[in-house]
Amino acid sequence: MKGWKGRRRTAKQTRALPTWELDEGVPLVRPERGDVLVSASIGPAGELVALWSARKDEAALRSVTTQPGWATFPDPTAARPVAARVSRQTGDTVDVTPLAGLTLAHPSVQPLPQGRVLVVGARCRWRADGPDRNAAVYDSAGRIEARATLGDGIEHIFTTTSGEVWVGYFDEGVYGNYGWGDTNAAAPIGSSGLMRFSPQLKPEWRFPSHVDNEWDAISDCYALNVTDGAVWTCYYTDFPIAQIRDGAVTGWRNQVDGARAVAVSGTRIGLLGGYGPQHDRLIVGDLTGPAMRVVGEYRLVLPGGAPLPAQVTAVGRGAVLHVITANSWYRLSL
Repeated sequence: MKGWKGRRRTAKQTRALPTWELDEGVPLVRPERGDVLVSASIGPAGELVALWSARKDEAALRSVTTQPGWATFPDPTAARPVAARVSRQTGDTVDVTPLAGLTLAHPSVQPLPQGRVLVVGARCRWRADGPDRNAAVYDSAGRIEARATLGDGIEHIFTTTSGEVWVGYFDEGVYGNYGWGDTNAAAPIGSSGLMRFSPQLKPEWRFPSHVDNEWDAISDCYALNVTDGAVWTCYYTDFPIAQIRDGAVTGWRNQVDGARAVAVSGTRIGLLGGYGPQHDRLIVGDLTGPAMRVVGEYRLVLPGGAPLPAQVTAVGRGAVLHVITANSWYRLSL
């Protein structure tokens, strides 16, 4: 692979890579007939956790504000309260929690102990009279137990089996937007790029700044993998691979940029995704030295060889890469 390092492939070169075919997937089980998938992720036990709504309600949960002649911005709150459902699926076994009156827009979900559910909105506006509370904890019957503010610009949200909450932020959550970081306003909660919150949603740990660690600061938390024993991340700008264990950060240099999901098994690592045509690129590497050594580069494809859809959810949990489409859940173990 000498000569490959640090170089992005063209679309033609990416198409020419050898393929790695996913095994047959598991169909997603919809809680109700006609439900549409709003968001999906993987819980700490490797279970699929997904948020569903009726088709007529989906747009409300994806509410945006468009400023004519400028840009479109995701809203922190839904256009109206929506009845939604959270499913936790292991194989063909599914538990469902109904959520009445969900008001968080662009929501992600994670399971919590005792059958509870954490729902977090990606955006959060700061105000002098108090910021949006963009996290809600629901009990197993779908009743709200608690609300909290986890900050703006949330890219990743993962829980552990004990109920700790890890949050990775994209650049607007790090540097400020939606009022955060303005004059006379609070600094962005996600300014460190990666945080751990307690089961009571109180800040417990922040990723160290560039002054405090040799792997530099996080400007955008591209990929995050959370287990009970360790956390792995690969982040912008230089895309080092960092491991957090017991609060200490260790790392490896890395020439692969743009990966959106990471899985780790011992010294073997998989990085999935990249810019443009590299959305289905799978890099397999080795971490025995000071820098990741690339040992294989592939295109990840569906069973039968069909291309991976451009819009999929890719999640690394421990040694497993999960790929979730609108209808199926695929797993690839390192």
